[in-house]
Amino acid sequence: MNRTWTFLLLSAGLLALPAAHAHAPSAHQAHHAQAEATEQVAAEQKDWGMAGDPKKVQRTIEIRMTDNMRFTPRQLNIRLGETVRLVAVNAGQVLHEIVLGTPQELKAHAEMMKKHPGMEHDEPYMAHVNAGQKGAIVWTFNRAGTFEFACLIPGHFEAGMIGRITVK
Repeated sequence: MNRTWTFLLLSAGLLALPAAHAHAPSAHQAHHAQAEATEQVAAEQKDWGMAGDPKKVQRTIEIRMTDNMRFTPRQLNIRLGETVRLVAVNAGQVLHEIVLGTPQELKAHAEMMKKHPGMEHDEPYMAHVNAGQKGAIVWTFNRAGTFEFACLIPGHFEAGMIGRITVK
């Protein structure tokens, strides 16, 4: 096999490899920017809903995150079936995140984060936001119930950085 074919085959193989996303704002924001541009966010059904279509957003809600380990507002009321853009504004001096889920799943994920603080993951129901920056989640709340949003960075969840979502 000549060098040109070897090069082409190796190049094609590298392009087929999935990209790894670190638990860091730049990778997360780049992923969502690309996903919104191509509308290819995975629509996996979760207990608390599924990734929403940015073109079908019915309402935008701004949530402020601060270094006193609080979200404002701490309580959200969402209509069943509503697609919402949650804009997380980091008004603090350190990295914060917002992760949607059930209380049980968030608690388990927070415990895992304590054991593996550099853990790699990137899901459409989370946004990692550097100090002074904004991040967004587009989510369709297609399941009724009471859910939560939290910052799972080690120490933040334990300090009470948790909010509640009621879907009716």
